Amino acid sequence: MNVDLYDTTLRDGAQMEGISLSVEDKLRIARRLDELGVHFIEGGFPAANPKDMEFFERVKDIRLNAKLVAFGATRRPGGDAATDPTLNSLVNGGTEYVTIVGKSHDLHVREVLGTSYEENVAMIGDSVRFLKGKQRGVFFDAEHFFDGFVSDRDYTMSCLRAAANNGVDGVVLCDTNGGTLTSKLIETIEIVQAAFPNLTLGIHCHNDADVAVANSFAAIEHGVRQVQACVNGYGERCGNANMVSIIAGLKLKMDQPVVTDAQLAKLTEVSRFVSEVANMNPWPQQSYVGNSAFAHKAGYHTDGVLKVESAYQHIDPSVVGNERRMLVSELGGSRGLLDKVADLGVDYPFTRDDARGLTERVKEMEARGYQYEGADASLELLVRRSLPGYKPFFNLDDFWVMERRRDSSASDGSVKDMQTEAMVKVRVFGQAGGEDHVLQTAADGNGPVNALDNAVRKALAEYFPRITDIELVDYKVRIIDGGAGSGASVRVLIDLRHDDYSWQTVGASTDIIEASWLALADALEWWVFRHPE
Repeated sequence: MNVDLYDTTLRDGAQMEGISLSVEDKLRIARRLDELGVHFIEGGFPAANPKDMEFFERVKDIRLNAKLVAFGATRRPGGDAATDPTLNSLVNGGTEYVTIVGKSHDLHVREVLGTSYEENVAMIGDSVRFLKGKQRGVFFDAEHFFDGFVSDRDYTMSCLRAAANNGVDGVVLCDTNGGTLTSKLIETIEIVQAAFPNLTLGIHCHNDADVAVANSFAAIEHGVRQVQACVNGYGERCGNANMVSIIAGLKLKMDQPVVTDAQLAKLTEVSRFVSEVANMNPWPQQSYVGNSAFAHKAGYHTDGVLKVESAYQHIDPSVVGNERRMLVSELGGSRGLLDKVADLGVDYPFTRDDARGLTERVKEMEARGYQYEGADASLELLVRRSLPGYKPFFNLDDFWVMERRRDSSASDGSVKDMQTEAMVKVRVFGQAGGEDHVLQTAADGNGPVNALDNAVRKALAEYFPRITDIELVDYKVRIIDGGAGSGASVRVLIDLRHDDYSWQTVGASTDIIEASWLALADALEWWVFRHPE
């Protein structure tokens, strides 16, 4: 039996408190999900906001192996499916598959939706029939299904029947409140299967009772064909089933070939990449991919693992791209680093000593607050700077940033006049024996980082004219040690783009402007290295 992985990080996961994904974020995550091997990627709600509309338009230019899915709801009460704006936005989204959510709990029909039971059933059937008539694959998310089944089994089953009788491709049973325990979930699924033996079923579990992953596995063991989940368990309230754990469990524990071995080995990288893009701290104790998932501290643990790796590890961490860590004597890591370096296109015959030196350098930088997951350009430059013969293209010898605020006494508390100026001294190093050149210039900006960026590019443009064409599309700041208050170290991640190129860099410091400059300097140097003309 094949199981389909349906990822809803870009929609349901993005609803988690503290997460706000830009269009660029969503496009980057979609690419990585596709590389990971998920079968369906739910991109969002085309009718919800301009950001999702832009995503569905821009994602058309990306070739994905996964099926992209647009999400929406059934038609409105008392309305007509053919003229319903939500249903038409799904059609106009241009995806092969769509998912619609509808009520399957009598309480929600009566008290939340405010319509009759009969009308809600008609809304489900009409919506599925309309979308099938537009040649779309249709999944129906039966919202609050398990709670509704307890409240009024016959009515909940009638909601499924309305979808099934109108040609739905699959019905997804949703534990929307996340409170159903596994034994009751299995019992309910078996009743549904007996009533609808030919209906393809999916499962969508929230984690409010901390059993979302377990419930998903139980559903799959009992014949459910599609599992919906979010990377790192992101989602409303306590989150959704964790796609990372789902993939690893299906592949390693249930012998389901949902992804290839090579894709499974990218699991840790993708998990950490998504957390960086979402600007969320990774959970060290996360199963399979957490930094502490294979970390050993107790003396008898470390002794046992050194003798037999499986003594205190349920899998070989390398199969999911993670590594064993000895908290007393940090070991390993160089092999994975060299594989990553090769992926970045650095062609150099590294010796074992070189590899160890690079590993130690990365650890040193991480101790200072750097994090290279999601910042490949900075990692590539870190490696290249360690190679003999590498010469940087420029250096920021000196800079001043000045901010002036005027007339801050407006009645609404707004600041009427903020002025920021940066003055820089940039040294362009002579290549192939040429002379260095020192350039001094100044520029205004919308804040200190923008002013610094404008001034440096203004200076460098004389020697690297294409540097003015690159666009900074995202900028994130993360507090590393919140207990230090306003003196905390910060990590800055920036994302830049030029036509088809996109690259990410990182900087860390106790000074937010310096951290921003370090990330920006990497971004500019990486571009110049790749495009020196």
